[in-house]
Amino acid sequence: MKAETTASGASVAESPDSRAGARAELRLMRSLLIGIFVLLTVFALYFARAFFMPVILAFLLALTLTPIVRFLRKHGIPDVLSATLLVLLSVFFVASAGYLLSGPVIDLINNTSSIGQQLTERLAPFKRPLERMMDISRQLEALTETAQEPGVQKVAVASSGILPTAAGNILGAGTSITIVFVLSLFLLASGTLFYEKIVQSFASLSQKKRALRVVYDVEREISHYLLTVAVINAGLGTVIGLGLWGLGMPNPLVWGAAAALLNFLPYVGALITILLVTVIALISFDTISYALLAPAFVLLCDVVEGQFVTPTVVGRRLELNAVAIFIAIAFWSWLWGFVGALMAVPLLVVVKVFCDHFDGLSHVGNFLAAQQTILIDDEPSENNHKSGA
Repeated sequence: MKAETTASGASVAESPDSRAGARAELRLMRSLLIGIFVLLTVFALYFARAFFMPVILAFLLALTLTPIVRFLRKHGIPDVLSATLLVLLSVFFVASAGYLLSGPVIDLINNTSSIGQQLTERLAPFKRPLERMMDISRQLEALTETAQEPGVQKVAVASSGILPTAAGNILGAGTSITIVFVLSLFLLASGTLFYEKIVQSFASLSQKKRALRVVYDVEREISHYLLTVAVINAGLGTVIGLGLWGLGMPNPLVWGAAAALLNFLPYVGALITILLVTVIALISFDTISYALLAPAFVLLCDVVEGQFVTPTVVGRRLELNAVAIFIAIAFWSWLWGFVGALMAVPLLVVVKVFCDHFDGLSHVGNFLAAQQTILIDDEPSENNHKSGA
């Protein structure tokens, strides 16, 4: 038992219970500090999303293009030149896709009411069992309106106008896109500067080697994953677009691009694509049986990609827990909307790979990983009994 010496020289024995209580208080304080830090981080990401969103997108784009820069560096092309060419190609690709898709997308948005009316007429035979429920809903709504006080007047607040709002949104989106491409250019052109700064942050040679090894491993795995998934999604969108074009679907380019973009949302993105294609196919083709071929083809492509192509190319080690994926998509969509939902899974992969390289965070990486089949004998065998004896 340890003893503490007071100011008067008397020794006071320190009991094991007091030491255990001190350790419990220390753990509690540490947990409170971690919780406060997490809450402050969430608030900062939410209220400063106009800053953090393009910055994180720039880092993800830089990580996606890093393997190409590294490959060109091995063949004697400077990082500045390769980074500039890749970023310019990315800008050209995004601008071309936006220009080609803007017309069909605007037409779909303008024809939303007619699409809904045509879909209602097409599904009229299946609507009769639901008509009674809809009548009850309308009657309840009418009773609610008549139950309002006769002296109460409805006040409608006039909006500031669609054009100023649209102009502000376009200006903000243009600024964010510019930040993404310019920052990613600087990140790609910096070469090994980032790694040199990390090495300079440690004193001993062993710490420098370990930090450099961890950073290289994390950067290589994440960049390989992002680039591979981007290529797979582009291939998926191309196949779906060509297949829907062969089936006679209108605007197949739009649905191919939507499939490629939404496939960054596992499960959810494929479901949204299938629903959208089903709606357009039902109002575009004469028979329902032929119209269902389009969503069936999209479903087949998504199953082949999700169950065979991606696990084979990317590898089972980077598969994620389905529960963690849904939580991440819900969290980032609440935080940053649709763009945040698209970034949810890549950011989740970044967190998993980072946690896998540190022993203290390995339990977090294990939670984020997909379930692995583990064979456990419920009953001990006869050999176990003999060995135990």
